[in-house]
Amino acid sequence: MIDRTIENRLQHLSGKYPIVTLLGPRQSGKSTLLRNAFSDYRYVSLEDLDMREFALNDPRGFLSTYSSRVIIDEAQNVPSLFSYLQTHVDLSGDMGMYFLSGSHNFLMMERISQSLSGRTAILKLLPFSHAEMSAAGVLPSSVDDEIFQGCYPRLYDKNLEPRDFYPHYISTYVERDVRQLKNIGNLNTFVLFVKLCAGRIGQLLNISSLANECGISVPTATSWLSVLEASFICYTLRPDWNNFNKRLVKTPKLYFYDTGLACRLLDIASPTQLSTHYLRGGLFENMVINEVVKRNYNDGIEPDLRFWRDSQGNEVDLLEYDGQQINAYEMESSATFSTGYFKGLNYLAGLSENALTSRVVYCGETSITTSHGELVAWYDF
Repeated sequence: MIDRTIENRLQHLSGKYPIVTLLGPRQSGKSTLLRNAFSDYRYVSLEDLDMREFALNDPRGFLSTYSSRVIIDEAQNVPSLFSYLQTHVDLSGDMGMYFLSGSHNFLMMERISQSLSGRTAILKLLPFSHAEMSAAGVLPSSVDDEIFQGCYPRLYDKNLEPRDFYPHYISTYVERDVRQLKNIGNLNTFVLFVKLCAGRIGQLLNISSLANECGISVPTATSWLSVLEASFICYTLRPDWNNFNKRLVKTPKLYFYDTGLACRLLDIASPTQLSTHYLRGGLFENMVINEVVKRNYNDGIEPDLRFWRDSQGNEVDLLEYDGQQINAYEMESSATFSTGYFKGLNYLAGLSENALTSRVVYCGETSITTSHGELVAWYDF
């Protein structure tokens, strides 16, 4: 088993809260992590129909049987259980009684806000980070290999090829589980919608254009996008329009939580095909931003991430706010360094009143510190 960085936060928070909730997409390693890190806990999956019926029809009996030190997997399948959990942990007053895991952020958070607010810590686990794969010695050999293969644990634990993993993942999770969240009837249209989203990685999101191209209404497109976000398929990065000037873009950009999944949706069949693909730059940018998201989540932090672009075409790919400090990143898919990479970063530094740490992440092999900021090789990042 590959060590997960987030385990330290799980261990710490289990001593501070009666319940710790771990969210993330299916196959991100939630169950494996919890069962290995907390092997003295009993494990119950509410994907199991018998267990689901037990918890649904006799919640008091279920909690009497599994009264403490229990991992409850896919807990969103029995939403009524959360109210009984509230009463149960309040009466006990113990810490570390339960770990809950789930793959649907919307359903879990809705129930937590209703019943478990203040009683649970909430962490998010995404597929492997670059650092986790590097430490385990399974990091793909090139940047294109890493983008194409993606980071889902099963690819590395079972030595699976992407072509043997992603089609099944899409059919069982994206086409079945995710679609059922909103009772989406037309499978072909929904799959087309997801593929069109993948084709907009790193671009400003024009929801009207997306809806028109898919043949659905704008409200439907907005609803479907919210389902994909709640299911950890994709996410939007909001623009930063504060403080700098008034001529700023106010439209979000779209990214996927895993570039391997995005490659499959784009019908990219190999790293060689990726190397000349029109979206290679966007996919590299997506991979780097994902690493910043994972680093924050693994530390138990909900990241404050934005991008910046003005109407004159000046832009910075990523701003990471950390108090008064701003970490600014530009992503370049070239392997050759150019001082022009720092143009947008330098322009923004002249406008910002906050301290700005500038980094350019590129596909080269050498990391150096320049007079403009840090140049970071993708492998080191």
